[in-house]
Formats: sequence, structure tokens, C-alpha cells
Amino acid sequence: VCKRMDLVCQRMLNQGFLKVERYHSLCQKQVKAQLPRRESERRNHSLARHADILAAVETRLSLLNMTFMKYVDSNLCCFIPGKVIDEIYRVLRYVNSTRAPQRAHEVLQELRDISSMAMEYFDEKIVPILKRKMPGSDVSGRLIGTAPVPGPSAALTTMQLFSKQNPSRQEVTKLQQQVKANGTGLTALKREISELRIKVQEQQKQLQDQDQKLLEQTQIIGEQNARLAELERKLREVMESTVGNSSGSGSNEQSPRKRRKAVESTDCPRKSKRLRNRK
Repeated sequence: VCKRMDLVCQRMLNQGFLKVERYHSLCQKQVKAQLPRRESERRNHSLARHADILAAVETRLSLLNMTFMKYVDSNLCCFIPGKVIDEIYRVLRYVNSTRAPQRAHEVLQELRDISSMAMEYFDEKIVPILKRKMPGSDVSGRLIGTAPVPGPSAALTTMQLFSKQNPSRQEVTKLQQQVKANGTGLTALKREISELRIKVQEQQKQLQDQDQKLLEQTQIIGEQNARLAELERKLREVMESTVGNSSGSGSNEQSPRKRRKAVESTDCPRKSKRLRNRK
């Protein structure tokens, strides 16, 4: 491969990852500006799925940053998986252009698969080769690997080691480069740790809001049960009163019939006496 072409492609890949990070932060700021401040109101908002997808992309970007950028900053390699950058751009453009997107796991399925495969391959196949190329790897074995026994022999070996000017300067420059690389890696890790702490605090706040909602819902359910019991009691009273009224009306209808029968029975002996007297 042409070396200049290789350098141009590496630069484009590195710039592509940095650009997609900036584009994601811009999209996330725009969505957060439109969301309400309360977490309970955000869930019912029309941009809730947009925020979930962008949060998932942010975690995926942080994982990729932790995996690759340590070696990219040390100029040992470039951001290799360009397909991951294309997929992140596709997801972000889909979120910006769609009012009602699909669920986060449906949209991010391809991104999770290819990014996980890229990180696993990089850690298993490429990182062991890059660790041998890291500055200071050959010096660490000679300087730090074995502790010398105190005495004149140890002093002689150290004097012999640092007596050669050119190799010592090269080793010092390598150590300085390694220290710089470690410093950049530490700053990146501190930034990621702070971001993770913020995410944990947000999740704890969400859990507290959910617990508060559960308590409110249980209270509402208890009140509704009490109302239902009161309504059932009133319904029973109304049913009993209607049944009593119907039985009373039936007895009133039967009473004039009984009265007629009693009057007829009293009139019968009188009629018989009259018939006898006529005879």
C-alpha cells in the first residue's frame, strides 16, 4: 500500500470518529433543549425515544473511545472500524429525520453488533501487536524488570547503562512519550469516569421518581377500592329497598281479595235462613 495513501486514510478515519462525536453531542443538545426538565414528564414526551437512542449511542461511543483512542493518541494505529462510523451517522440522521422512531433496541441492533465485533477483534488480535510497539516497552524490561542487588556491581551496571549518550537520550525520549501517552489516557479515563458518575446519578434519580410514582399509584388504588366498596354497599341497600317495596305491594293486592271472600262467607248463612223462612 502507498504510504501516503495509508496516512491519508488513517487521518480520514480519525477525523471521522471525532466528527461523529461532535455531531452526536450537537444532536443530543438539541433534543435535551426541547425536553422538559422533570424526568417524569420526559417519559411521556414525543422526543423520549430520541433521547433514549442518543443515550445508547453515547455509551457506545464511550466504549469505542476507551478501546481505540488510547492507541490512536500514541500514533500506533488509526480508528480502524470505519463501518461503525457510517452506522453511527445512519442512526443519528434517522433520529433527526423521524418524528416517531422505533424502539432503541431495534434501531441500534446493527450498531451494537458491528461495534462489539470490532472491539473484540481489536482486543484479541491487534492490541498484543501494538503493545510490543508501544514506546518504552523495551526499556521497561531492562530498567524495571529486575531489581539489582545493592553494591558496587549495581552501581557499575547503572553507570554503564547511562554512560552511553545516544541510547540514553533515545530511551529518555521514549519514556517521555510513554508518560505523555499515559497522561492522555488518564485524562480520558477521568473524563469517562465523571460521565459514568453523572449517568449513575441520573439513573438513581429516575429510580427515586419511579418509587415515588409507585407510592402515589398505590394510594390512588387504595382510594379507588374504598370508593368501590362504598358503591357496592349503597347498591345493596338500594336492591334491598326495592325488594321490600315489591313484597309490600303484593300483600296489598292480595288483601282486598281476602276481604271479599270473608264478606261472601258471612253472607252465606243469612241467605240460607231466608230460604228456610220462605219455605
